[in-house]
Amino acid sequence: MYPAPPPAPQRDFISVTLSLGRGSEDSKGWRRRSCWRKWKQLSRLQRNVILLVLAFLMFCGLLSYISLADPWKGTDRTCATAPPRHGWAVEGGLGRSSLALAFSRPWMHKCQRAGRKWRFKGAESVVDHRAGLGWACDAVRLLPKCRLCVAGHRESRRWDQQIHPPCRRLRKHMLTPKPSQGLHRRPQRHFRRGPPHLPIRAPTEGEKDRRPEESRRRAEVAGGAGQGEHTQRAEVGWMGPVMGPWRSTQRPWRKAEAPTRPSLQASRTQTPPATPNERQKAVIDAFRHAWTGYRKFAWGHDELKPVSRSFSEWFGLGLTLIDALDTMWILGLKKEFGEARRWVSKQLRLQKDVDVSLFEGTIRILGGLLSAYHLSGDALFLRKAEDFGNRLMPAFRTPSKIPYSDVNIGTGVAHPPRWTSDSTVAEVTSIQLEFRELSRLTGVRKFQEAAEEVSRHIHSLSGKKDGLVPMFINTHSGLFTHMGVFTLGARADSYYEYLLKQWIQGGKRETQLLEDYLEAIEGIKKHLVRRSEPSKLTFVGELAHGQFSPKMDHLVCFLPGTLALGAHHGLPADHMELAQALMDTCYQMNEQMETGLSPEIVHFNLYPQKAHKDVQVKPADRHNLLRPETLESLFYLHRFTGDPKYQDWGWQILQSFNTYTRVPSGGYSSISNVRDPHNPQPRDKMESFFLGETLKYLYLLFSDDPDLLSLDTYVFNTEAHPLPIWAPA
Repeated sequence: MYPAPPPAPQRDFISVTLSLGRGSEDSKGWRRRSCWRKWKQLSRLQRNVILLVLAFLMFCGLLSYISLADPWKGTDRTCATAPPRHGWAVEGGLGRSSLALAFSRPWMHKCQRAGRKWRFKGAESVVDHRAGLGWACDAVRLLPKCRLCVAGHRESRRWDQQIHPPCRRLRKHMLTPKPSQGLHRRPQRHFRRGPPHLPIRAPTEGEKDRRPEESRRRAEVAGGAGQGEHTQRAEVGWMGPVMGPWRSTQRPWRKAEAPTRPSLQASRTQTPPATPNERQKAVIDAFRHAWTGYRKFAWGHDELKPVSRSFSEWFGLGLTLIDALDTMWILGLKKEFGEARRWVSKQLRLQKDVDVSLFEGTIRILGGLLSAYHLSGDALFLRKAEDFGNRLMPAFRTPSKIPYSDVNIGTGVAHPPRWTSDSTVAEVTSIQLEFRELSRLTGVRKFQEAAEEVSRHIHSLSGKKDGLVPMFINTHSGLFTHMGVFTLGARADSYYEYLLKQWIQGGKRETQLLEDYLEAIEGIKKHLVRRSEPSKLTFVGELAHGQFSPKMDHLVCFLPGTLALGAHHGLPADHMELAQALMDTCYQMNEQMETGLSPEIVHFNLYPQKAHKDVQVKPADRHNLLRPETLESLFYLHRFTGDPKYQDWGWQILQSFNTYTRVPSGGYSSISNVRDPHNPQPRDKMESFFLGETLKYLYLLFSDDPDLLSLDTYVFNTEAHPLPIWAPA
């Protein structure tokens, strides 16, 4: 119908439409206008917050720049005259050589090299390490200490542990003496922290020159282990080593006007001891035999198992070794003491994830370290004691301030026993001697304040019976529990002992301690003292809810010595009479056994019975743990009366130890049956207190010198570690 449309005409060109656009420069301006528009669209609050954040970031950046630049100040060749911001500076010009110490951040651990300067960050120092170092020993008393490889520079010029290459190269320069070339340095003050200066000591002509002599003697004792002390020390705390100056060691909380020196007795024991008599030589032989077994089979571990020739662990802190330190010093065993000292220096690690009994750790480890420090004058032991004391302090963080029984010295977590929230009264009241002395030496008040808070709390509590205290106290409420049970045996014994000894330690000034002690002794006489049949032996029993029990632990044999000590210091004379009567009983507890050794617990006959002795022993109580209490009291009674029978009784007990408990391969073992001399049944365990207490008291008992560890100068803690009396009367 319609014709087909004609085909579209072909075109030979491309149509392009151009539009006016924005150039690159114009686009930047457009973006700036866009950002400004967005900024203006923000609320005033939002703009203020953004400006505040930017200002804070700029401030932090400035601080970071300053802190990073600080350590590099003073690396110039010119000697600095002022100490750096964080500590001491020791600098000496030596041609192109200089030593610059400046403390930086303690959390930086690695050594790194920047140009020709060694940065010892872990040592809180920066050393400009250049050619020609030639320092004398005095000029490097504050040497840098890299945490990864060395524990410090000592007077003996020995470095501990492994040294990695950068520090080995530095050590080569630092410890190689070279002729000084125009060495100019400021004179350095020498401080030495020694045992407390007791008022009874008369000044000597050579005191001004004592330091070199003491250093030489200590070096001989420790076998060249290097015992010199420096102005600075690394105080190991929860956050790692912190460098700081020595504190004073005079009276608590007071700064010493001059460096303290060893006490009279300490300086006396540093000289060669008098030739021991025959009985003392027998004690030395027994100690060496026990030490040989420990050294061969249990070195560095807590306790020796002499029969199986192995060891057992309690805390993993070398308990026997530390407990025996002062015994070795008193017995004159300087070689053995030097070996033990080196172990304490290099291998005693207190940063351990382990629970430690507050009581046992205090009396054995803290007391042992403090005593070793007082006798030897070696500040290594005081540093370890302070570190250990700090690690025990979390135990006092309770609602009542009555400490928990256990504390983890690695994590700082304290807790009561797993089965109860109670602590035993003896444990929380038998740590005061050690903590008070630690505060006196270090000037740190918290140790004494925590311990004395417990004493004040116990003093004010109700629930006592004529001065007698129950055995348990709750750490949350601070009140006595298990009321009505009174004993002088386990869980209560050393409470009474430390009442008297704290009073003596403090110079007889704390009257509330004396009042509590005197009241307790009267309560003992009234409620617990009885006489047995048929021999009329005086003994101390127990009281449970008004019912008397003729049960007496061997632990109670501490009481004769404590009573005699009180009488010696001016307390009523009838205390000495009771002490002598109880001493006879404790001897009979040994004498009436077939082995001559006392069982752990005895029961006394109150009524005459044919063919029955005064002392009866139940089968479960026949074991002997090598305990020292009888020998402790024999020592006190002999020291105050001079009666030789007490020495004879001690000699008999030593012979019984050698006959029934000595193990041929080394060591002594507790036994299970004191009634069977043919088969005493060794228990394969040598308690640390056998070396720390038993043999020490035997040696002192046999001494012909009444001034050896004079009881007017020292007071013994409950683990036989002597601590000085602050102000002897």
